[in-house]
Amino acid sequence: MKKDFVIANDQGVHARPATMLVKRANRFKSTITLTHEDQTVDLKSIMGLMSLGIRRGSLITIETKGEDEIEAMEALSRSITEFNLQ
Repeated sequence: MKKDFVIANDQGVHARPATMLVKRANRFKSTITLTHEDQTVDLKSIMGLMSLGIRRGSLITIETKGEDEIEAMEALSRSITEFNLQ
């Protein structure tokens, strides 16, 4: 399943929220990727995520595939919503 998000946090996806997203993604068995500006990385990799340089206003797409894909998407959606409100 795929879902788009707009990053509203003033600081974009910096180290703290990136670490939180990666930790949350690693709780699931599904394959989880994040796409930003035609670059796709494994969301279970902090180096991959940080390499994207995601800033405020950026559109990202998260895709989950696997046995717990629905739960993974719900958890990541909550994390991004919380992060955007900070």
